Amino acid sequence: MLELDLQVASEASAPSEAQFRLWCEMGLRQRAADWEMTIRLVDETEGRELNNTWRHKDYATNVLSFPADVPDELLDIPLLGDLVICVPVVAREAAEQGKAPDAHWAHLVIHGCLHLLGYDHIDDDEAEEMEALERELLAELGYPDPYADDEIVDTLPSETPGKDHE
Repeated sequence: MLELDLQVASEASAPSEAQFRLWCEMGLRQRAADWEMTIRLVDETEGRELNNTWRHKDYATNVLSFPADVPDELLDIPLLGDLVICVPVVAREAAEQGKAPDAHWAHLVIHGCLHLLGYDHIDDDEAEEMEALERELLAELGYPDPYADDEIVDTLPSETPGKDHE
């Protein structure tokens, strides 16, 4: 069961909590246990500050993933971590890339959830595995392949705590 804390700290239009819940459940469905996570929707100022603090990059990025790194014996809840999503960046990217906004949102939420489960795309093998799973999950939801344009794949940076997806 999903315990989702949706924090809205942006004035920009964003998907509904029900949509976020659906996308998270899809991205995390391979985890059989209950889990808790937070999604914080931010504006460009907060997104830039967080990206600068955690990744030393002075710009707002679309999504930052913060996997919980707390030993199980210290925490009595199944905390996965947090996603911070910069709403204006996501909207701008969808428009620039010619994607339907909900398809881009779904991709970024699923991508971030997979990071919370430990997936990454630092090397080519990891990237292929993660991208294949994203394609499969998005297709089940009726969304197109987010990597159909090779230029988009080439923009994905390696990720560390405070992981992001450009």
